[in-house]
Amino acid sequence: MQLSILDQSMIPEGSTPTQALTNTIALARAADALGYHRYWLAEHHATASFASPAPEIMTARLSAETTGLRIGSGGVLLPYYSPFKVAETFRVLQALAPGRVDLGIGRGAGATARDARLLNPALGHSSDHAFAEQVSATRAFLGERGDQDGIMPSVDGMPEIWLLGASSSSAALAGRLGLPYSFAHFGRPEIVAEAVRTYRHSFDSRGGGSPRVMVGIGVYCAPTRAEAERVFASQRLFRQRMTRGDLRPVPAPETALAQLHGRPEIPRTSGPEWPPYAVGSSADVAEQLTAMAAAVGIDEFVVLSTIHGHEDRVRSYALLAEALGVRPRRVAATQDA
Repeated sequence: MQLSILDQSMIPEGSTPTQALTNTIALARAADALGYHRYWLAEHHATASFASPAPEIMTARLSAETTGLRIGSGGVLLPYYSPFKVAETFRVLQALAPGRVDLGIGRGAGATARDARLLNPALGHSSDHAFAEQVSATRAFLGERGDQDGIMPSVDGMPEIWLLGASSSSAALAGRLGLPYSFAHFGRPEIVAEAVRTYRHSFDSRGGGSPRVMVGIGVYCAPTRAEAERVFASQRLFRQRMTRGDLRPVPAPETALAQLHGRPEIPRTSGPEWPPYAVGSSADVAEQLTAMAAAVGIDEFVVLSTIHGHEDRVRSYALLAEALGVRPRRVAATQDA
């Protein structure tokens, strides 16, 4: 089981978007040394919560800041863009970091209807068929068709393409296209097993590939359960605000606990078999992820941790990597961000 990171470049309360991007660079360096497999950047537009509208730019920066990590988008929201332009951009990234670039492709969210129209004034309703054609075109432009059409730069190999989603229909599409699939479990935990079954059942291996399943999950590790619940309080209040359309920066744990009346997270007595978040000591979290991977059929977890304090966030990822036996990586020294 491989372990990776999804970073939304969240903006902590009391901080700035610039500092959020600096934190992303620092976290990527730490992830590289800790031995994580890949590091993905999310795409969100016109929000005070995240400083992440351009994952392709951060991919370029982080590929220069790291040595062993795969770096990429998690993901590019393809309906907003030209497949030709996306292919050009990721060909450049492949030339800059050969064999280390991922192109995660998504379809939904990331922008309001207004912002989506600003991103692409010609944007209409994206049907399943139209999106599938966009994905296929991007794939072709990255490969032999792009070479034939003279798309530059001409590079050896191509980025690893993943299809992202949170539904059985996206799982089926990834399977039909013969692509690796990343399921956003933190968004739709109740259907993770169904989506993985659908993907594997639908997978077309005629292109020579084999099915690969990545699952995105929220993880909040600390030395004790009580401390993990404290840092998780920020995510609890942040998510409550999001459901009301309140997209402020991520609150500090003290702010969150005050507004949550100091209550710890209440254990679920019903709901999805596999919760969207793993919260606790590193041993507890590692046990939950290992059991889930075996039961559902997961090859890789991509971990999202909405933790206010940068040091707490790095600590959470370090504890998780150690508990799951990830081997640290020797990395070259880099300049300070």
